[in-house]
Amino acid sequence: MMTSEISTQHVCCTGTKQEKVHGLVYWVKLGRAEMCSEVLNRCEVIGQLRRELYGDPLSTHKAHIFIIFGASVSNNHQISIRMWLYRDGLLPNETSFVGFARSSLTVHDIRTACLPYMKITDEESDCLEAFFRKNSYVSGRYDDAISFNQLNAHLLSLPDGAEANRLFYLALPPTVYQSVTTNIRTHCISLQGWNRVIVEKPFGHDLQSSQELSSHLSSLFKEDQIYRIDHYLGKEMVQNLMVLRFGNRIFGPIWNRNSVSCVVLTFKEPFGTQGRGGYFDDFGIIRDVMQNHLLQILCLVAMETPASSNSDDVRDEKVKVLKCVASVSASDVVLGQYVGDCKGEGEARFGYLDDPTVPDGSYTPTFATAVLYVQNERWDGVPFILRCGKALNERKAEVRLQFTDVPGDIFGGRCQRNELVVRVQPDEAIYLKMMTKRPGVYFSPEETELDLTYKSRYKNVKLPDAYERLILDVFCGNQMHFVRSDELREAWRIFTPLLHKIEQEKTAPIPYTYGSRGPTEADDLMQRVGFHYGGTYKWVQPHHTT
Repeated sequence: MMTSEISTQHVCCTGTKQEKVHGLVYWVKLGRAEMCSEVLNRCEVIGQLRRELYGDPLSTHKAHIFIIFGASVSNNHQISIRMWLYRDGLLPNETSFVGFARSSLTVHDIRTACLPYMKITDEESDCLEAFFRKNSYVSGRYDDAISFNQLNAHLLSLPDGAEANRLFYLALPPTVYQSVTTNIRTHCISLQGWNRVIVEKPFGHDLQSSQELSSHLSSLFKEDQIYRIDHYLGKEMVQNLMVLRFGNRIFGPIWNRNSVSCVVLTFKEPFGTQGRGGYFDDFGIIRDVMQNHLLQILCLVAMETPASSNSDDVRDEKVKVLKCVASVSASDVVLGQYVGDCKGEGEARFGYLDDPTVPDGSYTPTFATAVLYVQNERWDGVPFILRCGKALNERKAEVRLQFTDVPGDIFGGRCQRNELVVRVQPDEAIYLKMMTKRPGVYFSPEETELDLTYKSRYKNVKLPDAYERLILDVFCGNQMHFVRSDELREAWRIFTPLLHKIEQEKTAPIPYTYGSRGPTEADDLMQRVGFHYGGTYKWVQPHHTT
């Protein structure tokens, strides 16, 4: 598409702030387009990016319909994401948005409820109006064929509705997946355009239920039509792992058991369930975080170089990694559940069992540390430590490779282990903890870091939301950052025996105080398998002001 066409199609969204333009230049950098040395105007940037995303300019003229099941006044984040994509001109020109749910709502109701959360500037008010004019809403039941016939009639009534590509987003509990997907297939499929279905986690409850869901979906859709979305695969630093590993010669020779002592994958949240305990209690921290988010990151850290950046080549290597991981042993796991801090304030005074939505006496863990081993030539014997929890001392998600001790140490044991840390959130960064000479007249080693903090290096660059990236991938038909059925099967194989053992034996989690690091037994487990806490240096965000 020519840039002049873009400015015509998206005249309401043609802001000129340089910060926004820089943000869009960064989006171009995510693809194969060249990074521009000069600052382009907004239309030129959007033109470059749209050519990168969609290739043939004619493809952006075809009508698209984005159908969201579970659309409601509480789904503010998803509505904001669609608005951002529309505002920045990143969706095909003729894209309509249709919400479907059981509630009797109007577009006005949804708009009124979500507007306080959308962070719209005065300059974007016209764009907001144009966006909501492209939205419509249909009320119906998820198990009712008549409701889906009414939905399909509405889709056909939209501009070029019969020829439009259709993207179905299931923002729903898994209990209704089967009825909804069956009704989509029977009543709402586009006969002339493509059809793609986005399914949110949890993808089942264990290996058997996951297999049943996968079998059901595969009976209705081809694998290249199914997009199992794990938003962590859309995060900037998670996607950066492949470039960091396979785009830098210096890491290749040391990314193995000869140099790496252990790998630690961490996900920490400083808040508890906050009234969502009833929902969380059905899953627990292992199903909610470890079996999906952290295991996906493990695959990216441990995989071999794929044959290409093609989606299936990348996912083939991830599956190979999972096949080399044995089912996790209960002896390599520590489970915890937070209790209130009597000295704390607000929510910190209440434990998990104090949540009125949590069943009395629940054994559901809110914290877990597990040790996995990738039993292949590259990683044999290296522990991969996965730890995650709620109501901890900080918000943090990171990947940490701790390297082995320096052989033949000439500094009398004063050297600490090198660590390469990829900080996923917050304050995205990559830093390498290393030893240098202490400045001045001294000749002694001191721990410091080589630091790439994104806020310092990429000033005025807006990092896109994970869901923004992934929804764009669905429009483009790119499945690299989505979970394939065989990958999902192997992930559940690793954790299902442990989950069944915990539930059958009612394993009591270890209490830990709200706002702490978690159970001390978890630190003991990490030390037992080879992680060293010896370093005294702690990374501080550069140029941070308090």
